[in-house]
Amino acid sequence: MLIRRPPSYALKENEVTSPSAYLHRREVLAAFIAAGGILALPNVAQARRAAQHDYAPLTAAKTGYTVKDPLTPWDALTSYNNFYEFGTGKDDPAKKAHKLITKPWTVTVEGEAEKTGTYALEDLIDYNALEERIYRHRCVEAWSMVIPWIGVPLAGVLKKFEPNSRAKYVQFFTKYSRKEMPGTFWPVLKWPYREGLRMDEALNPLAFLVVGVYGRVLPNQNGAPLRLVVPWKYGYKSIKSIERIRFTQTMPETSWNQSNAREYGFYSNVNPLVEHPRWSQASERVIGPQTGFAGALARRDTEMFNGYGDAVASLYAGMDLRKNH
Repeated sequence: MLIRRPPSYALKENEVTSPSAYLHRREVLAAFIAAGGILALPNVAQARRAAQHDYAPLTAAKTGYTVKDPLTPWDALTSYNNFYEFGTGKDDPAKKAHKLITKPWTVTVEGEAEKTGTYALEDLIDYNALEERIYRHRCVEAWSMVIPWIGVPLAGVLKKFEPNSRAKYVQFFTKYSRKEMPGTFWPVLKWPYREGLRMDEALNPLAFLVVGVYGRVLPNQNGAPLRLVVPWKYGYKSIKSIERIRFTQTMPETSWNQSNAREYGFYSNVNPLVEHPRWSQASERVIGPQTGFAGALARRDTEMFNGYGDAVASLYAGMDLRKNH
């Protein structure tokens, strides 16, 4: 008889924190303690406006993908973002991402696949089969959020394109529009933003294509209308506003690795044993309602693979995860 043992990150349904319990909270993250000092949120009023914006509801099936930590409030999730296409400040995306046109939206598929071409978003995502997955999202700057994403498994979408035997990697590109994305006037990165995964990583059940959050359509500053979430890797691997997908035979370029290969490796797995040259990765600060937003945030030890080792450690068997960071 086959006995199925749930992974360590899966909880019983009655143990899961209800998203509705936090959805209407109007606590605002007022200060973030970073290594070496205090970084205050630049615009609290903007955070409130972002949280109150009217986003269309989405219906999604509950799943066993969750974590024990309380959810990050909507206000913090939608006002404290990394999205350099709209500026390098944490509040820049919430201020400026309304310029991004998300309808209609197409995704162009290229490279080592049988069914390349340009697809409407509605042809790629089955909106009648959406799932809600609560994942811990870990940023390289040593803070984390717990987010109820809505979307579909990445593997199911990629298989629609019938990648061939030469497809060893898959690369993703963010939309690039100077008219809509004022941050792209500055050469802080090589535009368009790009990310990549090995095919076995991309086909892992945890990899998730996201179209919504907290029961609503994904806000622009969080990567609308289509973003990737790879919960065992640092947040910059979870590319936003995906407009192009390319299957390749060789390891593709990724934006942060291009910018500074010493600090940002291709794999970018959460690994507390690898020191970032400018700060430690051994612990993290959790942005969540249990800590209170006017003061210090809770600190916890960083877990290998962000706590998802049961599901992904086998992908890297035999690899030196310090060298292949």
